[in-house]
Amino acid sequence: MNPIPLCAALSFLVSGLAQAQQPQPEMVLPTSVSNAVNSITSSDIERRIGIIAHDSMRGRDTPSPGLEATARYVADQFRTFGLAPGGDGGTFVQRYPIQRVRLDLAAARLAVDGGPTWRVGTDAIRHFGTTPPEGVSGAVAVVSGSADATEALSRESLAGRIVLIVTPLDQTTNRMAVAALRHDPLAVVLVTPRPQARWQQLLGSQDRERVVTGWSRRDETSRVVETRDSTVAGVLRAHGYELAAAMRRSAESVTVTALPDLRMTLVLTNEVVNEFTAPNVVGILEGSDAALKDEYLVYSAHMDHVGVGRAAGGDSIYNGADDDASGTAGVIELAEAFSKLEVQPKRSVIFLTVSGEEKGLWGSEYFAERPPVPIERVVANLNADMIGRNWRDTIVVIGKQHSDLGATLERVTANHPELDMTAIDDLWPNENFYRRSDHFNFARKGVPILFFFNGTHEDYHRPSDEVGKIDAEKESRIVKLLFYLGLEVANAPERPAWNPESYEEIVEPR
Repeated sequence: MNPIPLCAALSFLVSGLAQAQQPQPEMVLPTSVSNAVNSITSSDIERRIGIIAHDSMRGRDTPSPGLEATARYVADQFRTFGLAPGGDGGTFVQRYPIQRVRLDLAAARLAVDGGPTWRVGTDAIRHFGTTPPEGVSGAVAVVSGSADATEALSRESLAGRIVLIVTPLDQTTNRMAVAALRHDPLAVVLVTPRPQARWQQLLGSQDRERVVTGWSRRDETSRVVETRDSTVAGVLRAHGYELAAAMRRSAESVTVTALPDLRMTLVLTNEVVNEFTAPNVVGILEGSDAALKDEYLVYSAHMDHVGVGRAAGGDSIYNGADDDASGTAGVIELAEAFSKLEVQPKRSVIFLTVSGEEKGLWGSEYFAERPPVPIERVVANLNADMIGRNWRDTIVVIGKQHSDLGATLERVTANHPELDMTAIDDLWPNENFYRRSDHFNFARKGVPILFFFNGTHEDYHRPSDEVGKIDAEKESRIVKLLFYLGLEVANAPERPAWNPESYEEIVEPR
């Protein structure tokens, strides 16, 4: 995806005789700040990306030896800069547990109280989620209608229930499931007319091993299984619900039908095949103000990629130079620049590189749940994910509208025209990038964020995302902009503030 390049330019209106324009005076920086920002160079960025995205790192999968080598490199850099370690046991590395598991098909089932039991792997398919060994049990609510008219869904009608979604199995099915999960059901059961051939294919993958985070509650709050209409039609009819009629019903609105006398139990438990850990790297620069140093700005990027895969053009290593060696190199450069300041910013600054982003934002979720400082004291997160490609004069910054960080960014950008960098709004709102990188785990915890992102390109998640295609000079200007922005946030008398509507929409209840 390559949006049309945008140039930053000023238009002047003139009348009568042409008059010479007076150039705006450049901001005079303290020598210490000037020296710090000038340590951010294109040659350093290119060199660091070359290390992180080298073939020897084997694509930095989570977990993998290449990822561990990358974490050691980042930690060594933070140590060299004199940062304080923010990881486990006085180190720079924070480790989080992950597991290789498979569904326990002997135990997995969807059962009707006083009625039939349907086996997952035969009569039902697990798409997502796990349960405690005893399963989850609750009364049934049936949802039918259109995914584009979900106003009838509410916590009152769905929370604590087994929710059956009657769907014709089209492009709206996933949206219906996501909409229902927002209201805290015990589980979502998709009731579909899936053809037999495809059903058999899906059944064959039910015992496939997968890698999960054993500590996250996300797998316990997003339980989705599927069964076919012919399987449950008789049970629903016995409780007064005609499934065939619901399938034919107009899709103009959503209908929720409570069946309080129909109760079901869902059991989805995993067998642990193997357990291991993966790294985040955390360095902390202590602030200089006696009061504000207990508040923190976080710079973040993900150091993992997708490893080794199907060969393309003879190359099977997915180096991830832009995604996201570019952001990781940026965080390292920022750490070095801040460490060169003679007077540290008033607030403390955390430099964070996470792993597991490509698997589901694992590392940043773990950090946000178990940070080295109280999450309430984190005032902002500036996240860089893919900042080394596409336009030379433009960077997309997602999240500007959700807090006054957007206004701060505009002010900082205007104060530094020498960077020749325009920060524009999200060009792809339908892609939902706001929830697809590590900043989102900070936002849902109540931390205002900005996400610096150059968009995807033809090399996205391909072996061709190579170091030679990085525009390191362009990235150096983006990193300098991040430096000035972070310095402004870290020294401001007030912490960034959410827009109330955005806070209500995004931040999870404590």
